[in-house]
Amino acid sequence: MNIINFIKDLFSVETDEIIEFDDMKYLIVGLGNIGVEYHYTRHNIGFEVLDALAEEKGATFKTDRLGDVATIKHKGRTFILLKPSTYMNLSGKSVRYWLEKEKIQWENLLVIVDDLNLPFCKLRMRGKGSDGGHNGLKDINEKMEKTDYARLRFGISDEFNKGRQIDYVLGRWTDAENEKLPDLIKTSCEIILSFGTTGLARTMSNFNNKEVSFAGYELRV
Repeated sequence: MNIINFIKDLFSVETDEIIEFDDMKYLIVGLGNIGVEYHYTRHNIGFEVLDALAEEKGATFKTDRLGDVATIKHKGRTFILLKPSTYMNLSGKSVRYWLEKEKIQWENLLVIVDDLNLPFCKLRMRGKGSDGGHNGLKDINEKMEKTDYARLRFGISDEFNKGRQIDYVLGRWTDAENEKLPDLIKTSCEIILSFGTTGLARTMSNFNNKEVSFAGYELRV
């Protein structure tokens, strides 16, 4: 009896129901909103990071089902970069579709998200956690019924007046923030590639206390 027939008999399923995941393929999701009015806003940092990574690798995004998608290669790994077109509050639909379409394991998912609970200039990798009040993560958690997936939290701080949270997250970066963004985005791209090549645990160890240089001084992220 060959291995396919053995598995088929063991689990009483049809052969075409057995999903063969690609261990060398990763889904990298940058959260944000589509539309020019949202470009370069704090809530769209996930899009900005993926745009930078695609440009670095010479890849181009193409509009596909439920999102804009680009594919890059790095050290034998394939990274599917996804910018959902479902708007932030329905991000889970796009994530679930592309995980299934590309036959990517749950453990190979990384989501880049803006985080009000971290100060600006702070980056933090996590392997699980709550949505922290973020609607994009909330929808992913609900659609997938899981919270144990990797996420890169990009600090945007919470320096807004009471009742002005929406205006703040949908607002554009200040001039001072824009001066530091390139270095933070570059480090974010390094984190993404490390996640795919060295794994979550080592990436957390190497980058959660990494120092990023900003015009002559260093800051731990």
